[in-house]
Amino acid sequence: MLTVADAMQHVLAGIQPLPPERVSIADSPGRVLATDIVAPLTLPPWDNSAMDGYAVRSVDLPGVSDERPVSLRVLETVAAGGIATQAIGAGEAIRIMTGAPIPRGADSVIRVEDTDGGIEHVRIRDARDAGRNVRQRGEDFHEGDVVLGAGSSIAAAQVGILASMGRSSVDVHRAPRVAILGSGDELVDLDGVAEAIAGRKIISSNSYTLAAMVRECGGVPLNLGIAADSRESLREHLLRAAGASDLLVTSAGISVGEFDYLRDVLRELGAELDFWRVRMRPGAPIGFGRLGGIPWLGLPGNPVSTMVTFQLFARPVMRRLLGHSRLHRRPVPVVLDEPVSIGARLTHFLRAIVHVAGDGRLHARLTGPQGSGILTSMARANALLIVPESDPRHDAGDVLAAILLTSDADGTDSFSLAP
Repeated sequence: MLTVADAMQHVLAGIQPLPPERVSIADSPGRVLATDIVAPLTLPPWDNSAMDGYAVRSVDLPGVSDERPVSLRVLETVAAGGIATQAIGAGEAIRIMTGAPIPRGADSVIRVEDTDGGIEHVRIRDARDAGRNVRQRGEDFHEGDVVLGAGSSIAAAQVGILASMGRSSVDVHRAPRVAILGSGDELVDLDGVAEAIAGRKIISSNSYTLAAMVRECGGVPLNLGIAADSRESLREHLLRAAGASDLLVTSAGISVGEFDYLRDVLRELGAELDFWRVRMRPGAPIGFGRLGGIPWLGLPGNPVSTMVTFQLFARPVMRRLLGHSRLHRRPVPVVLDEPVSIGARLTHFLRAIVHVAGDGRLHARLTGPQGSGILTSMARANALLIVPESDPRHDAGDVLAAILLTSDADGTDSFSLAP
């Protein structure tokens, strides 16, 4: 069996970002730039005022204080959309608003709070702003600068930058289409809830869980339905993914049970299978390969195993397809609030609740029983606590690594089990 880190390398080795598509900047947050963004203009286009006040010459303000104010003649008032018609000379000032161009001759803007607010003459009581409050031309960027590089993630600030350049649309990597297939004679969709209540069937929650995680990652889920435990049904459902998806994700059917036909059917369809077991729990029976050039991830059928393996393997694949360079969630050090031990010598990913304790450090406690069928344990968790196979027992107060599951926990370009 491969280690988690080795399996991760196998999965990501041949994955490349998807081709670009053009979207409006309003639809671009969460996407990744496919091309460099070069500034067509300089911003700001002129030296301008950083606040409301008076544009002056700093040489006119020696020794200014409350006891020794200086009085300057106000030439005119310039609003944010206006331009001064006069240059400032000795003993003169121009009343100016934030964003307005700095008049010729001025090198400072005195905030209005340090003056008497005069219209024709102004008394300045403090020279703390001498030489300040002037935003220089091009301090944000100059024409010809690469302001946002290809591979940059787009968020609110980037949208603002694009708008400031006059860009209404932008080229981003296409959102991946992820085909999702569940299998098992015991499963029904939501329209079979009566059979589930009667105890004859189980509702296929994995299909909905996987679709939700695909959307959270920025992908487009394509539900292939639920295949029966037969070669014919599996073949029929798998063929629906051909040419329609960028990633195929299946749940269940990959273990060694009598009716686990998935690997055999994939081979019959010409799939190249790389591996199908990893040294981890939950989720040891996980497969990877390619079907018609499309990467395939075979996730376990137990709900928790499905979610954990998706986070560790499918999510990084989707982020690479989207063009991200930071593919994995960053492990963080956490202090255990309780003893933790594992039985099987496999790397364990335990559902945990991480919180900031009174000592200012991150602490972790388990959500409770860790059975791979307890989906509510994932709903309670905000992290996966990593227990390495080489060190199976830990006391309260020990420090382990945890992978935070929050949306802002990205930030590393390589997979690691260490914080």
